[in-house]
Amino acid sequence: MKNNMGGSYRARVLTHIVYSAIITCLVEVFLITNLSMVAKYMQQKGQISALSQLILEQHTAVVILYVLFGILIFSVTFMLLEEPGIRYMGRISDAVESISQGNLGTEVDVTGDDEFSAMAANLNKMASDIRTLMDKEREAERTKNELITNVAHDLRTPLTSIIGYLELLAGNTKVPAEMEHKYIEIAYSKARRLEKLIEDLFGFTKLNYGKIAMHVGQLDIVKLLSQLLEEAYPNFVEKNLSYDLQSNVPAKTISADGNLLARLFDNLIGNAIKYGADGKRVLVKIHAEDDTVTVSVTNYGYVIPADELPLLFNKFYRVEQSRSTTTGGTGLGLAIAKEIVDMHGGTISVSSDLNGTVFTVKLQVYFDVNKENFASQS
Repeated sequence: MKNNMGGSYRARVLTHIVYSAIITCLVEVFLITNLSMVAKYMQQKGQISALSQLILEQHTAVVILYVLFGILIFSVTFMLLEEPGIRYMGRISDAVESISQGNLGTEVDVTGDDEFSAMAANLNKMASDIRTLMDKEREAERTKNELITNVAHDLRTPLTSIIGYLELLAGNTKVPAEMEHKYIEIAYSKARRLEKLIEDLFGFTKLNYGKIAMHVGQLDIVKLLSQLLEEAYPNFVEKNLSYDLQSNVPAKTISADGNLLARLFDNLIGNAIKYGADGKRVLVKIHAEDDTVTVSVTNYGYVIPADELPLLFNKFYRVEQSRSTTTGGTGLGLAIAKEIVDMHGGTISVSSDLNGTVFTVKLQVYFDVNKENFASQS
């Protein structure tokens, strides 16, 4: 690109030199011819003057005047041809100075198709890239601050409860055995919630920064989902929910990381249990094709507003903003799910209406981890 721009600039300057030389020659020929004709005419009429005599004799002074006049014509012509480029370079120079002063919204109109227009386009791209980089840095700073705030709140709430109940148990006041057992159960449930919060935070950090290596193998996704639903049976019972697994095939082997997919669907099933208690039922459907497998997890509880659907996979976002013990969490479950789906080269989407809230995951049957990693890096 650099050599092309340099060659284009040289060619343009050379072209302007040739044009200027041609115009200078034409004007000089016209001038010399006409002055000579006028001088001869005056000589024939007997009205010869000193200047006419010098012109006819091609005196040195006249030749010098011709040369100086030719240089003047050449310079003016060349400057007129270069003037648009000079003005354009001035605008580019002003834009560079403006950008250097922090005005990253500065842009130069790209006109023509030469080295200057390419320079202006590159300058605009550079300013755009800098703006994008700064926006990412601001977003990273905002996310970091949000992470600290959320972590502090989410960890402090169960920890405060645990400390409070343990202080009651460790104090001098005698606690009835029934109340003691209840306090221990509460402290235990809070500790498990604290463990889940910490797992989510560490898990998301590792996924987000690519610190988890994928171990792709062959697994039966129908069997995996069946096992996950069976393991979640106590949670279904606790929320007074039933579940139904439907599949168009009895078994379907795909290439994937079994542990990551288990975490993905465990998050979606857990989310359906948490927010679908009012619907009394959770439906998991598998639709297998030759190259893809589509898994949908549907709950019939709270309908998510349409304007909130695009935000569900954002870090720390929760539809229910209250931090209750029943539905509170880090707001990272769906963000983790999306990271895992992206790592597998699949897609995840959500819809919500009176017919239910449906999370749909589409995965490739044959997954090449090396190809996906290469694609994500390029």
